[in-house]
Amino acid sequence: MAKDINDRITQKKLSKRTYQIFDLAREEKNFLALIAALFLICAIASPFPHVAMWVGFAIAGYSAIANDSIQTIGTFIASNSERKWWYLWLFMGLIFVGTVTYSWVVNDGDVSYQRLASKGFNEAPTSFTFLHLAAPVFLLILTRLRMPVSTTFLILSAFTTSSESILGVLGKSISGYVIAFISAIVVWFLISSLIKYKFQGKPSRWWMPVQWVASGALWYTWLAQDMANIAVYLPRSLSLMQFIAFAAYIFFGLGILFYLKGDKIQSVVSEKAGITDIRAATIVDFIYAVLLFYFKGLSNIPMSTTWVFIGLLGGRELAISFAKKRQKKKVKSTKRALRMIGKDLLFALIGLLVAIILALAINAEVRNEVFEVLF
Repeated sequence: MAKDINDRITQKKLSKRTYQIFDLAREEKNFLALIAALFLICAIASPFPHVAMWVGFAIAGYSAIANDSIQTIGTFIASNSERKWWYLWLFMGLIFVGTVTYSWVVNDGDVSYQRLASKGFNEAPTSFTFLHLAAPVFLLILTRLRMPVSTTFLILSAFTTSSESILGVLGKSISGYVIAFISAIVVWFLISSLIKYKFQGKPSRWWMPVQWVASGALWYTWLAQDMANIAVYLPRSLSLMQFIAFAAYIFFGLGILFYLKGDKIQSVVSEKAGITDIRAATIVDFIYAVLLFYFKGLSNIPMSTTWVFIGLLGGRELAISFAKKRQKKKVKSTKRALRMIGKDLLFALIGLLVAIILALAINAEVRNEVFEVLF
């Protein structure tokens, strides 16, 4: 009798999960159709290098901006949600055009601020495999799952010709996470009293231009770091027509992103405590911009700005929870913050694992180097 009851309960659970899977597939049918179409396009285009590089760039451009929007324009969108989307788009879009134009002119056609000049990335690909083009499609899938994964690891690792370059990117990214995490804790502890007494009620009008300046500076420093993730598919020196196609595509892609208000991945920012307050968003953007500017000058090795960002938000969240616990307002706030930090870090590590698997599957040289070390 007890066995029959247990069997019925198990069957009900299985039926419920089956219905949930079908419901999810029905809700995401358009997205799943898009992914299937992109995989098919990647398979068709990969044997033709001149076509493949633009297909890879187009998918990488969309997926990288959709994922990485949380880092730079996520707080900007969250704190300006009441403003017209096209105001925000034109502001950030024109900064993008100016930033990449400067790099293109000064660096002889290079739009990555020499990030692709470092060892392992300095040669433009002359041939492409299916996985080269499919790497940003995997990023789209992880983005849809609200995972703040590293675009740098997921895309650049597919093109590296040396395991040493992967280790260089990993080392710089981990140091970025740690420094951002500690910096956020220190800063928020120092200004916690100021926030408590001054960040009450409606923000003064002068906060808006200050935030826009801070967000614009952050956007510039982020572009100088992360354009390498998109430009890696293209020649290291773009002609005038190639540059116009590159800039126009990203500019109008940003318009779509602002129209959708950050889309699914925006929840990674919006769930953080008080981040929709323009004053808190301005402080986050300013600290993040300073950190990226520091790492920009440190070396031309690419790094994961995503790891810096989640380190910054994680440290901030932990500092806020400690302050609340000290004031005996919310005893559970520290546990909540640690869960949030752990979740973001877990998703980032998942992205790193996928990137390493792609790098090993695509690059025979990297695969041989790793096998020599392990065996």
